[in-house]
Parts: sequence; C-alpha cells; structure tokens
Amino acid sequence: MTSTKSHNLDWINSLRLIALFAVIMLHVSAIPLEQYGHLPTTAWLTADFYNALVRFAVPVFVMITGALTLHREYELGSFIKKRLSRVMVPFLFWSLVYVWYSWYIEVLVFDGDTWTNIKKVLHELKYGSSYHLWYVYMLVGLYFFIPIINKFVRYATKREIEYFLIMWLIVMFIRQPIIMRFNPQVDLHYFTGYAGYLVLGHYLTFNINYSKGLVRWMVVLFLALLTLIFVGTYLLYKYTTLITLLYEPLGPAIVLLASSVFLLGRFTKLQLPSPLLKAKNFACEYNFGIYLSHALVLYFLDDPFGISFKLCPPLISIPVTAIICFVLSLLLVWLLSKVPVVGKWLAGL
Repeated sequence: MTSTKSHNLDWINSLRLIALFAVIMLHVSAIPLEQYGHLPTTAWLTADFYNALVRFAVPVFVMITGALTLHREYELGSFIKKRLSRVMVPFLFWSLVYVWYSWYIEVLVFDGDTWTNIKKVLHELKYGSSYHLWYVYMLVGLYFFIPIINKFVRYATKREIEYFLIMWLIVMFIRQPIIMRFNPQVDLHYFTGYAGYLVLGHYLTFNINYSKGLVRWMVVLFLALLTLIFVGTYLLYKYTTLITLLYEPLGPAIVLLASSVFLLGRFTKLQLPSPLLKAKNFACEYNFGIYLSHALVLYFLDDPFGISFKLCPPLISIPVTAIICFVLSLLLVWLLSKVPVVGKWLAGL
C-alpha cells in the first residue's frame, strides 16, 4: 500500500469544496426540476443539465471519507467518540433550527400541551427536520461501520478489495428497477449501501496511479455520463415513471460519474493565486457548517428576497443563487463560530 504521506491532502480539500458547492447547486436546480410540464422546456432542460452535472456530490463526500479513514488504525471507543461528537452537536443544533423554521412558516404547529409539542420535536429529529439532513443520518451509520470495514481494507489484498467492489456493483446493478424482477433470491444485502463508496474512495486513492491517458479517459467518461444522465433523465420524464433512475446515488451511472470526478480531482493540479488559496483553505474549515446551514439560507434567499432559479434565466440564476448561498452560509457559520465557548461546536469545526 502506498504511504499516506505521499498523498497531498490539498487535492482532497479542493475536491471536498467542489462537492459542497455541487450539493448547493443540486438543491437550487432540484426545485425547477420538479416542475416538469409547468416550466418552459428550455428552463427545465437547464435545471436537468445542472442537476446531472453535480450528481457526483454526495458520493464524492463519502469517497473522501473512505480515503481519509480506511487506512488508519483506530482505538474503537476513541474513534466513535471523536467522530460522533464532532458531528452530533452541530447536527442537533441545526436540526432544532430547522424545527424552528418549520414553526416559523407554520408547517409545524405547536399547541398548549407540552408533551405533545415535545413529541412533535422528537418526531422531527427522528426523521430529519430538513430534506438535506438525511446525509448526516447516513454518515453516522457509516461511522459505526468504519471500524469494521477498516479492518477488512487494511489487511485485504488488492484483489480482495476489488472482489468487494465488483460484488457491490453487481448487486447495485441487479437491484435497479428495470431488472429487479430478475434478481435472484440470494441474500446479497451485505454488498449494498454507501459503505461501497468508502471502499471505492480508498481504492482509487491508494491503488490507482497517475497517467495522462487515464486523465483523458476520465474526462471522456465524465462527459459521456453527463450526456447520458442529462438526456436519459429527460426521456425518462417524458416517457416513463422511472424519472430519477439515472439520478440515484446508488446507481451505476452515478458511481462511474463520481469515480471520474474523484480521479480528476486527485490528478488535476490547480495552481491558485495566494489570495484564492487562502480563501479556499478558509472555506474548507467550515465545510460541515456550510452544508448544515445552506438549506436555511436558500429558504430565506427565496422568501423574502426572491433569489432563486426564478431570478433570471436558469442558465444564470441557478449558479448565481448557489454562489450567493455558499458565500452567505460561510459568513453565517463563521459568525456563529465566534460565539464564546460553544461557537466552534455549533459551526461544525
């Protein structure tokens, strides 16, 4: 196995920031995407294109986690305590913020019975008080599993890791709706879920070597998959009910898309001017806080300020809204981090 010291973590920070911005773009473009038949075709296709362009976001996040964690040796209790404390405190804080927002827009109504109100809040915490928080629930589950899969990856041969990844891809393929009826009654759920992305991120980091030819093929693969997902999703919306088939993160198309982005991020050297490099490193420190807070910022940008995909033609409004949201979310969590004693915890630092 290649020594981790030979891997410059700067590319991981850059890739993490790209994936974070991609998540925001995804959520901005998702709203017009849901309005198929109610928007001009050009506007809808623009949202479809942007959505396809950034669908790698969450898988790349998980692959980065695998690249950073699966090669290390951990003391079990220390790993769980450190990881969960860093995630759960800001997660609980922002979950309650989104409970407040649901009350603020009168989606969640409290009455005079204290216990009933507590149960409503607990229900929100159980299922997620905002659409984007599903990622944190998934991440916590992966943290519980990392000490187990870590042992396998550290002591497995390259061929054994490849066997796991191949089985993961095969099971993913046969579980797709179109061919699920041919799925044999063999219990293969052990090879399902986001844990495969952990192993894939580790494998692509420590077992793939740079070559110009590989980079060219990854560019070709990315463009081909972008076209497939973009055009294919339009056809699925138009002719079938399987409208999100090519968008599913646990689908072959997104696995290949995310892999191409991950390798391009790893092997592309960006020479940024010093001010931009400092800005990038500064934003990276608040990555998790930006993720947690960006949905709230999007809500308030839309109402009362009217900043959304409707601001101007979607080709411009979607990335502009995402940029504004990113900057304001960064500013928000930076200010939050200045709160004495608890600020850094609440900002996800």
